[in-house]
Amino acid sequence: MKINAKSLLFGLSTTLLFAQCNPQKSEETSSEEVIVKEVKTPTLTKIWETDSTLTTNESVLYDAASGKIYVSNIEGQPTEKDGKGSISIIDKEGNIVSQDWVTGLNAPKGMGIANGNLYVTDIDQLVEINLESGEISNKYPVEGGQFLNDLATFDGKVYFTDMNTGKVHMLDAGMISSVTEGHESINGIAIGTDGTLYGLDKSGFKTLQTDGSSTILNETVTGGDGLVILGDGNYVASRWAGEVYFINAEGTETLLLDTKDASSNTADIGFIPGDNIVLVPTFFKNKVVAYKLDY
Repeated sequence: MKINAKSLLFGLSTTLLFAQCNPQKSEETSSEEVIVKEVKTPTLTKIWETDSTLTTNESVLYDAASGKIYVSNIEGQPTEKDGKGSISIIDKEGNIVSQDWVTGLNAPKGMGIANGNLYVTDIDQLVEINLESGEISNKYPVEGGQFLNDLATFDGKVYFTDMNTGKVHMLDAGMISSVTEGHESINGIAIGTDGTLYGLDKSGFKTLQTDGSSTILNETVTGGDGLVILGDGNYVASRWAGEVYFINAEGTETLLLDTKDASSNTADIGFIPGDNIVLVPTFFKNKVVAYKLDY
């Protein structure tokens, strides 16, 4: 049979045209794309520790302005007015720069910086120390104060807890007042950039309101000691017995550190932002241990 070349060419062109109008499904369009988000488990890695001369160290505070790290040492009983307490200074490598920067305190615990001063709780009074001279510039007795503990500063004001009375007090312009109460065994506190007050008490980790009400964010980390706000809804909290936790925005906790078997306490922790270093006062072990936080 004779095939006309022109007809053959037309047939091939038609076939190609239909092929272009009805393309095969590519692997890219036919397969479903599955995106799996990796969930990272936060970790702590030890990087240094100080000499064991920081007797009964309870709290650690990093000063970003100077790079100094302040350590409060009870050196006696937590409720005894014996004049043995002190404040030491260490550097970011764990070297003790000044063992006895401030002496003559009783049982210093929580610390914070405001208005050129270091503020320290000391059983039933708040002590004001000039950062430049290291001299005690004022003492503020707290009426009914029994066991003043953790401390945080915000907008020039000083907030601090009384673990025995369940109250949070505030120093503002030389006057002390009660901010909120009814929080059993409250210890660690921190203040967000928006002024939200966070606390650790017998019921767990929560936000505190001035009317005495609160909102529980985590019920596992009860009786907490130190509290650090990382940002983006993340926090680090310690329990004195020897536990450090990471708490995320959903309120879920991850145990980062457990030193109970070593009889090493984890009291009022500090934090070096930028470097992501958690500073752990070990209380009876008499040293500060630094850990790199990865999260």
